[in-house]
Amino acid sequence: MTQDPEHDVTRDHLRLLARVARMYHEQGIRQPEIAAALNLSQPRVSRLLKEAVTRGLVRTVVTLPDGVHTELEEELQRRYGLRDAVVVDVEDFQEDVIPPLATAAAAYLDVTLIGGDVVGLTPWSRTLQATVSRLPQKNARAAERVIQLAGGLGRPEAQVHATRLIARLADLTNARPVFVPLPGVVATSAIREALLQDPDLAEVQAQWHDLTLTLTGIGGLDPAVHGGVPGPADQEELRGLGAVGDVCLHFFDATGKPVASALDRRVIGIDSATFRAVERRVGIAGGLRKLAAIKAAVEGGWVNVLITDLRVARRLCA
Repeated sequence: MTQDPEHDVTRDHLRLLARVARMYHEQGIRQPEIAAALNLSQPRVSRLLKEAVTRGLVRTVVTLPDGVHTELEEELQRRYGLRDAVVVDVEDFQEDVIPPLATAAAAYLDVTLIGGDVVGLTPWSRTLQATVSRLPQKNARAAERVIQLAGGLGRPEAQVHATRLIARLADLTNARPVFVPLPGVVATSAIREALLQDPDLAEVQAQWHDLTLTLTGIGGLDPAVHGGVPGPADQEELRGLGAVGDVCLHFFDATGKPVASALDRRVIGIDSATFRAVERRVGIAGGLRKLAAIKAAVEGGWVNVLITDLRVARRLCA
């Protein structure tokens, strides 16, 4: 019984594919040396290697190193429609997640700030303060402007610290700082309306429309986070309305929908429509106590780049 010549040719061809693939991938022999050893042209060796992949003889397996969670980051992007996600390893016993989050955020900014960005910043976030302290000095101009997103919160010395933070980030990125020379929350809506007529604030408000990147924390209802804001009466109202967290003093419920409260009419800062129109909105937050706020922030589209810790990321993808 004679063998099918086409079957023999196919089998021989597969044998050649396997031999070339093993020489290249297992033995580390370069393509010119394979060509010389098998008396083949180098272009044919290249074609054979590509065909070996196509036919499934070679399968690429990427083994992630410890502390790298690319699959989880991609799942966060897919599930919540994020532009990007960074997941940081935090030890099980580590209560304070700010240091590793800040280190990761500084690394992200160091890579992605390449010039031309107009950066908005909430200066009262401890995580952002730690991030800026870890950011290396850029030699070239990495941003055009660094703009304060809301007035200062808390005691006067805290507001001075906020101004220094804006100035520091501007200095590190060789950008021009733009400050909000007013408190972030005032006593009444009438005071707010009067202050909004300030020409210096009007100039800042106009520049908020130029923002290409915002850097914010994601807060809960803890007044210690925002220098005493929200106060007891505001907290009670916000809880009654179902608020679980905020971004830049814009509070939202568990689904990420904005919560309208009396506090809104006393805040001096970027409005929600202008904020949400910014192309890249980076939220830096972690810790399971903030899980509800973080989930609501990404579901509601308040941030579209999330930097968080491994425990929170796993819960978000559960």
